[in-house]
Amino acid sequence: MARGQGPDRLERLLEQARAWTADDPDPVTREELSGLVEARDEAALAERFAGFLEFGTAGLRGALGAGPHRMNRAVVIRAAAGLVGYLRAEVSAAPTVVIGYDARHGSAQFAQDTAAVVTGAGGRAVLLPRPLPTPVLSFATRHLGADAGVMVTASHNPPQDNGYKVYLGDGSQIVPPVDEAIAARIDAVRAVADVPRADEGWEVLGEEVVDSYLERAAAVVAPEAPRAVRIVHTALHGVGSDLVAAALTRAGFPAPQPVPSQADPDPDFPTVPFPNPEEPGAMDAALEVAARLRPAPDLVLANDPDADRCAVAVPEGEGWRVLRGDEVGLLLGAHLVARGGDLADPAAERRVLARSIVSSRMLGAVAEAAGLPSAETLTGFKWIGRVPGLAYGYEEALGYCVDPATVPDKDGITAALLVAELVAGLRARGRTVQDALDDLAVAHGVHQTDAFSVRVQDLAQVAPVLQRLREQSPQLLGGVPVARAEDLSEGAGGLPPTPGLRYTLADDTRVIVRPSGTEPKLKVYLEAVVAVGPDSPDGSGDRERLAGARAEATARLARTREAMAELTAL
Repeated sequence: MARGQGPDRLERLLEQARAWTADDPDPVTREELSGLVEARDEAALAERFAGFLEFGTAGLRGALGAGPHRMNRAVVIRAAAGLVGYLRAEVSAAPTVVIGYDARHGSAQFAQDTAAVVTGAGGRAVLLPRPLPTPVLSFATRHLGADAGVMVTASHNPPQDNGYKVYLGDGSQIVPPVDEAIAARIDAVRAVADVPRADEGWEVLGEEVVDSYLERAAAVVAPEAPRAVRIVHTALHGVGSDLVAAALTRAGFPAPQPVPSQADPDPDFPTVPFPNPEEPGAMDAALEVAARLRPAPDLVLANDPDADRCAVAVPEGEGWRVLRGDEVGLLLGAHLVARGGDLADPAAERRVLARSIVSSRMLGAVAEAAGLPSAETLTGFKWIGRVPGLAYGYEEALGYCVDPATVPDKDGITAALLVAELVAGLRARGRTVQDALDDLAVAHGVHQTDAFSVRVQDLAQVAPVLQRLREQSPQLLGGVPVARAEDLSEGAGGLPPTPGLRYTLADDTRVIVRPSGTEPKLKVYLEAVVAVGPDSPDGSGDRERLAGARAEATARLARTREAMAELTAL
């Protein structure tokens, strides 16, 4: 019999499950857990009682279901109590908390439970009027002068998941040590029955807050910019359809063509295995709509279910090409630099261009060429949104912050507006997105990126892989010497410590290996940098040199990827 298994273990699990069931306010999860107890299902009970869902800088995220290791009302009430306890001790005796939620299973109930806890503790709870995108919550928290915000969402996770994100009063996501302080107060909650909860007394906002967000969002588009662009948009069964359409038309663009099968919120996400526009096939329905339209559209946009990310596809030959997040991030950053405005004013408060460590280094080159400061942060907009003087920030996972003064977080709606402005401007000049990418490569060198993931059943499987790489640090990758190996957990490059490793090769190829912050997988990020070469007097050789540089970058990435796939195999 395996260690830790047997009658004693099962009896302990049954005792834990009965105690949890007696304290669970939700009849649905009480019934689920009672069924497992009756069946004496040791494996299922062990998984559900493997500890509490960990509260960190991403808040909570996990599968819906009964028990402390699932997302459910009991876990959410404890989390809300911990948050309010922290706010009352550190911010205000009667804190104001804005609460938003998406259209996933359980989201509305979890939002209402949070409001009940805030109100029961003597605070002011303010609910958004309906299921809305995450950027609206970030905006509303700042706009209303609240002490904190809560967004109930699992973003792009599968339908069986939900989550709980916490924002501070400035509209930015929590970072250490705030997350640790909240987690400690959550741990101190002994029972849901001990948490005061009000039956009423919280506020539900009207559509005015949505209108205020849309007014500000539309203002990211330059008044003089062209507006002639044909767009197909998909919300991937999320909450972005009406706000994206309203923002585009308010800014003066034509209304986008929706994808009918994916336009309305549906928590089961029936047409996509993973409702993440990064996943292969997620945009297929939108591209099929685009292929049938006449006249042909200029642009396909996709948001994830809570609309804080934005994916972009553009015409290529007879079909469509989905742009990488790095390509969109660089295009938007370079577009804002070319547009001028405050970025051109040395005295402006916000002039910094920022990207995460796993994103392309080209944004730094763009900033340097323009005489602008740039910054590199850890992954996640909890870090990017906090960069002092931030004017624009992005990360390769389709997250873009184009109006940090209003929403210091990734915002797939304002990003969509800026992409529309960029494409309309190129179209008016008879140019394409590929032309713009070619210009950037010629000016700053080819910065070609790639990434792959190693999916695991449990994140605990990732640590041994990283430890093996630390103990047996590679000297060569793809036949190229490793010039520098850095352990990110030690705070490499002046950044806060984070799990992961970074290698810089002798040819300036960069490799980063890190665990995902939201999914059970190990992620590997690659970037090859190849100079295009000296300009010819008339520019006639640019195309040939650019093709050669891209071919070399592709070859470097292929060699490095093959080597890293072997090193990270389970």
